[in-house]
Amino acid sequence: MSQFGLYYKLGFRYILDIYSVAYILFLISLLVVFTIKDWKRVIILLIFFIVGYTVTISLASYRIIKYNQELLEFLLPLTIFFTSFTNIFKKKDNFRFYVNMRKNYVLALIFGGIHGFSYGNYITGIINGKMRLWDQFISFNLGVGSAQLIVSLVFLLIAFIFLSIIGVNRRDWVMVISSGIAGVALTLLFELKFW
Repeated sequence: MSQFGLYYKLGFRYILDIYSVAYILFLISLLVVFTIKDWKRVIILLIFFIVGYTVTISLASYRIIKYNQELLEFLLPLTIFFTSFTNIFKKKDNFRFYVNMRKNYVLALIFGGIHGFSYGNYITGIINGKMRLWDQFISFNLGVGSAQLIVSLVFLLIAFIFLSIIGVNRRDWVMVISSGIAGVALTLLFELKFW
């Protein structure tokens, strides 16, 4: 297997690994306010998330910025909780307007940056020596992005089934999913030694 394929697979598996549930929960907490009809907005959201984590994974991987690992481990579930918590208090009509969706794009950019530091920590741990741009860094990022796209598509299809076929109320859908994710995030926060 080529170096490109190896690091692509590592990035892909990093997101879809059972131990990476925090990243999937964060992504779902961003996506829960969207429907399959909003696919263009979802693409924009993913681009903001990718830009956010690409910048910080670069800074972390090339050791340009040093950061406190314990603080980072605390911030990851905090980003999940904050995103889900804000979804709970959105008004019903706020799901339809682009202006109200911009908050999710900003959250994706900023919190994607926070998540990128952990990606950087992971990739730095598996690379011996200096990281090569094309066959390691870019392929790892493409793997991460591909996995996020798959998670997004699967979630939007599940949302379509519940909202359009079964007929679940959209506000109830957002409340239940966001509340569940916020609860898991709180559990993750309280399990940390950061306190």
